[in-house]
Amino acid sequence: MSTVLPALTKSVRLSSGHPMPLLGLGTFLSKPGEVAAAVKHAIKVGYRHVDTAAIYGNEKEVGDGVRAACDEYGVKRQVGSKTCIELN
Repeated sequence: MSTVLPALTKSVRLSSGHPMPLLGLGTFLSKPGEVAAAVKHAIKVGYRHVDTAAIYGNEKEVGDGVRAACDEYGVKRQVGSKTCIELN
């Protein structure tokens, strides 16, 4: 595994007591066919927060990248959640 970027190790503690990384990889408007590789590389260099949403339309590729990184780099997958806002 490559060197983890120091800025990616910083987090804040939520009221639930769980830590949340301060920096995350945004996947909105990511190019189809490139998302999985980008997510996998981001995890390789230390990202531990990946933002995604059903409306982005790239959930499968994001999941493929997370799965590949976890398998290859031995990173434990943890799933968080955010509030879903319905669009009217």
